[in-house]
This record gives sequence, C-alpha cells and structure tokens, in this order.
Amino acid sequence: MPTVLPFEDVSFGPPAVRGFLHRPEAPSGEALVLTHGAGGNARAPLLAAVADAFAERGVTVLRCDLPFRQARPKGPPSPGSAARDRQGLAHAVSALRRLAPGRMSLGGHSYGGRQASMLVAGERGLVDAVLLLSYPLRPPGRAEVRTDHFPELRTPTFFVHGSTDVFGTIAELDAARALIPAPTRLLALEGARHDLYQGRPGPEAARLIALRIAGEFQAWSCSI
Repeated sequence: MPTVLPFEDVSFGPPAVRGFLHRPEAPSGEALVLTHGAGGNARAPLLAAVADAFAERGVTVLRCDLPFRQARPKGPPSPGSAARDRQGLAHAVSALRRLAPGRMSLGGHSYGGRQASMLVAGERGLVDAVLLLSYPLRPPGRAEVRTDHFPELRTPTFFVHGSTDVFGTIAELDAARALIPAPTRLLALEGARHDLYQGRPGPEAARLIALRIAGEFQAWSCSI
C-alpha cells in the first residue's frame, strides 16, 4: 500500500503548497498533482481514493488544497481568487518535480480541474498530461460554456464525466473536446453525477471509480 504523509512546501513563496503526499511502494518516476472542487478540499474521499489508485500503480501523487481553501475552511472561491489558485497549482507542480523526475500530470475535480486546464493552456510544457474530473462545462441550467481557453490547451487531456452531470452533458463535452488541438479522451460514467458517484457514496464505491480512472488514464497516456 502507498504511504500517505502530510505535505507542505513554502519554498516557492506564497501561495504555499499544502496537502498530502502519496508515495508508492515501487515508484515509477511518474507524478500527478491532484486538487479539489469549489465546495471541497484535498480530504475529499473520492480524491483520496483516486490518489491511492494512482500510487498503487507506481505514480507519486500530491493531493493538495488550493490557496482559496487554505485561506478559509469552508465556502466557495471568491471571483478574484482564480489566478492565485492557478499559481498555487504551478507551485505544486514545481514541488512535486523535486520528488519525481518522470512524466508529470496535473488534474482536479470540477473547479480545480478548470483551473488546472487554464494554467496548462497558458503555460505550454508545464506538464505532460491533464486529468479533468467532472469538468464544469457550464453552470446548471445555463447555455454559456467555459471553453474559451480550450483552443490554447495543447497538452493531452483526459476527461472523466458522469452521464447525469448537471454541469454539462456527454454530448456537450464531446463538442467541447473538439476545440482542443491535442489528443483527448473521455471516460463516460453511465448514471454518475457531478460527484462521479453512480449511487450512494462510500469507500468501496470511491475505490472502484478510482481504480477505473487510474487504469484507463495510464493506458491512454502510455499510448499517446
């Protein structure tokens, strides 16, 4: 089983990097920075399960809190915090590179994934792949989509999306993926909501979802 340790790095200046480091028993050299959505934090059970599943496959994972969550324990991010959250993710990538020299991926759930994709679109070459869990394509019940940066996203991107996600349908996400000038892949979870659960949340459900995500992401990333 992977070893999970609290992690903090303030060497890059504010914002600090804080979260949990998942160290595999047999590191492959690959690494993943993974973060949370607007309403959660790095302790979210599904996020922890995904980090464990990757670590079991040899990937060193940094599961981190975004700066807005470090500043206050509850509540959504403020409209002006997004740039600082992206800077925090850039610091997290730099911190993890000190521990894992190989292929680097960056991802997150919902808001965290959106900030990850925006960061990578603006900093080509920052990472080798992007993992977007429940990308918030549009606000529920509204038509406008959050894809302005997709044409600049030139890094291979893997989407995981539930078929009942109120932040965008599978068809809408397929149309959005076509805007990205890099290889993309969609893992569609039938019946899953924005939280990626298909039924009642729980440790076993989280582990099964996480194992599927880690397995299919690694198989895809090795093929591109």
